[in-house]
Amino acid sequence: MIIIASLWRLLFLENSDVDIYITGSKSKLMSSEISTYLTGRYVTIPVYTLSLREYLTFKNKAESQARDVFDEYVQYGGFPLVGISNFDTKAAYQIADGIYASVITRDISKRHKIRNKELFDRVVRYVIENVGMTFSANTIVKFLKSENRSLSVETIYNYLEWLGEAFIIYPCQRYDLKGKAVLKTQEKYYLSDISIKYSQMGFDTKMLSAVFENIVYLEMKRRGYEVYIGKNNTKEIDFVAVRRDEKVYVQVCVQLPDGSDRETANLMDIKDHYHKYVVCRDTLALGNDNGIEIVHIADFLMRDNW
Repeated sequence: MIIIASLWRLLFLENSDVDIYITGSKSKLMSSEISTYLTGRYVTIPVYTLSLREYLTFKNKAESQARDVFDEYVQYGGFPLVGISNFDTKAAYQIADGIYASVITRDISKRHKIRNKELFDRVVRYVIENVGMTFSANTIVKFLKSENRSLSVETIYNYLEWLGEAFIIYPCQRYDLKGKAVLKTQEKYYLSDISIKYSQMGFDTKMLSAVFENIVYLEMKRRGYEVYIGKNNTKEIDFVAVRRDEKVYVQVCVQLPDGSDRETANLMDIKDHYHKYVVCRDTLALGNDNGIEIVHIADFLMRDNW
């Protein structure tokens, strides 16, 4: 790393019109440590797995086929190797499991010298099982106690932080819409790719609600939004996405229940002019409800602007 830093300084001094891109094993250098080695100007570019639009490109499909391909994208996930190949789901999940195991072992367990790997794995599985659910470190401690296991809250926080540094999970904090403040408790966590969940638990249509949330969350992150869970008094908004002076409110569901306006009602209580969406896969429910757009999830992911 010292050699790279020296090369940076040499090239920059001789020719300021130079860009240097550094990639490599995060077990040697986490993103938060780059500034220690690279002084001066640098930009961190987050890289995510394939979006639906990119997946269509990898599969040589037209954008008009987005709805048709969406279910396949949901089942296979967005790792580029899977997208560019013709694996069946079993092989695709084996690839996701190999990536997951490599990161867990190399970038976390060995790097941080985790002694009780079995207990660490149990915490990670809990997080994966509860993607899209609010919980805290205390929640995990209580869960482990129910299994006659013991870990401190501090250790749980460390595990969650390390999983985030290795880009296995992304935290999503709650935002109080009334108090206009980020809350420090009961976060949600989303996976860097939904296929990680399948590789550990198998694919089940009962997972789809959380999976759809995960997909929408990642798409918002790709587009440079800061993403929060919205708290509006006692009601929850799945996502509040903020980018400079833009704001978007989104509720995510698989299908709108017959006769229920819960998804739209939560959004109607927000009295501002920003765009509000209910994103689902229910083709019969699409339309506009008092200014709230109900849109197919594939169409939402493919839009250039929200």
